[in-house]
Amino acid sequence: MSLVKLTIKGISYSQTQNGAYALILNEVDGERKLPIVIGAFEAQSIAIALEKEIKPPRPLTHDLFKNFADRFDIVVKQVIIHKLVDGVFFSSIICERDRIEEIIDARTSDAIALALRFNAPIFTYKNILDKAGIYLKINPDQEDEQHDDVLAPTETFGTENIVSGEGYSQYNLQELHEQLETAVQNEDYEKAAKIRDEISKRES
Repeated sequence: MSLVKLTIKGISYSQTQNGAYALILNEVDGERKLPIVIGAFEAQSIAIALEKEIKPPRPLTHDLFKNFADRFDIVVKQVIIHKLVDGVFFSSIICERDRIEEIIDARTSDAIALALRFNAPIFTYKNILDKAGIYLKINPDQEDEQHDDVLAPTETFGTENIVSGEGYSQYNLQELHEQLETAVQNEDYEKAAKIRDEISKRES
């Protein structure tokens, strides 16, 4: 299976759901986005790693792991998002020490937080992006430098009515696809990720 390289576009959050964040990964050689719902701590850790000028007074958990790895000459070579099951992404951290490679299972949010600190590339398999990626049609007249940035400004969402997970059962697949399209048009990636996960569960 072929690997697809990803970059981080940004992190979105909802004003209506406490602790709900969506990490937006961007296909390097395409226009698809891969939204992944993550926790508040991981979102903070990733945001701090992205903002190079922000340095916490004491090391966060992922900073501690980086310091520990540096001390014992362990290098994170790359991160691979290798599996998607019921809306949950599974990742592997590819490490190397003394030219010996090891593969470590990790939550995707933790893996990406570490990849940023090691400047390691992030990949996923093409079939995962085909299944869970969201394709955005960009109007050429509106295309500007922001679309070329690896990290776009963090956006705040939540002004739209967000469908809770419990409410999905009352919608059929066609209605869910329509809601997904609307969420994508509104760039409400958190909502889009939840709807996409519900569609994947039904179609699997």
